[in-house]
Amino acid sequence: MSALDLDRLSLPRRNMRLDTLIRLRWLSVIGQTIAVLVVYLGLEFELSIWGCLSIIALSAWLNIVLRLRFKNARRLEPSRAAWLLAFDIAELGALMFLTGGLENPFSFFFLGPVLLSATALPARMTVMLGAFAIFCATLLIFFHFPLPWSDDLPAPVLPDTYILAVWLSILLAIFFIGIYAWQITEESRQLVNALAATELVLAREQHLTQIDGLAAAAAHALGTPLSTISVIAKELEREIDPKSPHADDIRLLREQAQRCREILSKLSELPAESEHYDRLPISGLLEEVAAPHRDFGIAINVNLPPNMKQPAGTRNPAILYGLGNLLENAVDFAHERVEISAHWDDEAVTVVIGDDGPGFAPEVIGRIGEPYVRSRRRRRMYASDDTGMGLGFFIAKTLLERSGARLTFENRTFPARGAVVTVRWPRAVFEQFPQLPELENIPVTP
Repeated sequence: MSALDLDRLSLPRRNMRLDTLIRLRWLSVIGQTIAVLVVYLGLEFELSIWGCLSIIALSAWLNIVLRLRFKNARRLEPSRAAWLLAFDIAELGALMFLTGGLENPFSFFFLGPVLLSATALPARMTVMLGAFAIFCATLLIFFHFPLPWSDDLPAPVLPDTYILAVWLSILLAIFFIGIYAWQITEESRQLVNALAATELVLAREQHLTQIDGLAAAAAHALGTPLSTISVIAKELEREIDPKSPHADDIRLLREQAQRCREILSKLSELPAESEHYDRLPISGLLEEVAAPHRDFGIAINVNLPPNMKQPAGTRNPAILYGLGNLLENAVDFAHERVEISAHWDDEAVTVVIGDDGPGFAPEVIGRIGEPYVRSRRRRRMYASDDTGMGLGFFIAKTLLERSGARLTFENRTFPARGAVVTVRWPRAVFEQFPQLPELENIPVTP
């Protein structure tokens, strides 16, 4: 899976569980019933009790129908969930119509269905539900029954300015809180999806690194049956008449069995070399990362301190993929050259990747490493509208941080140009195992 493919991963479709809507509506039915009975029986205020109870009963009846119609738990399509939330807004509007309109302090419950939509449904559905809630609140300014009040007390007369302020507060709450809830939920959804993609990439890379071990295991397991086939083939070749029509077949069988044994003997040598295969000096590690990106017309220079004993790291899939993705982004945006430099001391190992391109765009430099952050600048390697800096960059950062690294992103100081990514590991974390003896600098292709 390439970085470009990862950038094009889409988020799962938004939907809502029917069971969640039913449970929330039951809470609403219970709360509305208690509120109406307390006002009518407890406070002895005059209101259209049977009209209110009929509207609440309609909501309860809808819940019963939904439960009987859809016995098994299921997720609703966004459009169906939006219709159910629109019913809740209309039901609340009908109750407000009978109990004072926007003079009723419970009118702020118009915000509830819109918030549910913002956390679970597409933005288009949330906008439509918000508009419908504002429409219902606007109608209640002009059309409503008087606010329930006691006959023993004078009914309050609220000025039009106050009613307008209540309407405006409902509008602003739906707008700002709805956007806030949608943004928080969207970021959480993106993060979960991006972490799942990260796990997929890491599992794929780990699977590739295990191929050598599987080959060695296969060589060991197949050695005994191949030895038996070779022995039997030799015995048959000695016993059969050389003029027999099957002599050539038997000789070919013995030769191919011997060839298979030679191949497996080479594979069986992998365990003896596994330490050198799994462990690389930092020059070899950087060259392995750089090699796939050298054929795109961009010079890649690897710079190491001369005459210094190199730290040895493991062939960690997280490090290889993470550095490779950072280098790919540098090559994509570079004009002529990409520089990879490494330096180390007793405390840390640092790798710096820099290019001579336009640098990180101002709109993304503060958010690099977050999922689905994209630059408006065109990537040079692709003719499509993909602008990079999305999920692939997030995965690279996540994998490198899991390996113990800390990353910083910055642009070169003017008049120099280009982006610089610094990856720093504590040396003990980078090496992880005892260092290989007498590692010398390995020549790196310029």
